[in-house]
Amino acid sequence: MPPVIEIQHLHKSYGKTVAVDDVSLTVEEGEIFGILGPNGAGKTTTVECVAGLRTPDRGRIRVLGLDPDRDRAELTQRLGIQLQDSQLPGRLRVAEALELYSSFYRTPADWRSLMNMLGLAGKSGTRFDQLSGGQKQRLSIALALVGSPQVAVLDELTTGLDPQARRDTWELIREVRSHGVTIVLVTHFMEEAERLCDRVALIDSGRVVVVDTPAGLTERVEVEQRIQFRPSVPLDDRLLTSLPDVTGVTRQGDVVVVTGGANALNAVTSVLARNQIVAKQLRVEQASLEDAFVALTGRPTDQD
Repeated sequence: MPPVIEIQHLHKSYGKTVAVDDVSLTVEEGEIFGILGPNGAGKTTTVECVAGLRTPDRGRIRVLGLDPDRDRAELTQRLGIQLQDSQLPGRLRVAEALELYSSFYRTPADWRSLMNMLGLAGKSGTRFDQLSGGQKQRLSIALALVGSPQVAVLDELTTGLDPQARRDTWELIREVRSHGVTIVLVTHFMEEAERLCDRVALIDSGRVVVVDTPAGLTERVEVEQRIQFRPSVPLDDRLLTSLPDVTGVTRQGDVVVVTGGANALNAVTSVLARNQIVAKQLRVEQASLEDAFVALTGRPTDQD
């Protein structure tokens, strides 16, 4: 099967500012593909070129076999997009917005069913300016899906949401994918990409740093394990510092904190078991997608 989206050597500048510099990537049918990076990395410009909203200076883009510039009218019928900071007229009601948008498409989804699926049925008569942040995001998803698209592009969908609303939105994205929609998720939230994406492209300063699965990216970096626990009986630190996989042992009150290599956890739990010591409230911190980003780009992300 050919890729649903194929980008080759995409370049886009605004005056002297280079927003996208030689981006190449592919998105396969049915996956949730993350475009991940800090604010200003060129993520939004990339997907706006994919959707035909901007014309690249050079490079080749195909979406479902279509050229977004030449075939924009046809692509609009097959691709749904939710843009960062998209707004509707404040007085426009939820049902009115969905009915209006559905009229733009040849084969729209049943907007009433879509409203129910996204938990907006009780807000059908509510004006846009009276919706909560989470409800506005649900409506944004609904509007991106009302045309029954094969591909949906969701740009910084959960920015500004509280943690519970963010997790609720993640569940909605999984539900959308289960209906056969290929999703491109643009985000700077590392946890979001780890939870949702089959593959991610790390973009920094307009360039693709690497494309891999979230697990594959974390395996690329060597980050020490950090193990913390409360021993059930007094513990002599030398029991742990003598282990070859352990690089350090510190105390935070009655909590023991051990750092070490990939096998440190097995080594620590084994020596504790041999000495009949129970590790209470055991917690292990391993390499994350954020660790991978820092290691691969040399700078931290700007998380909210």
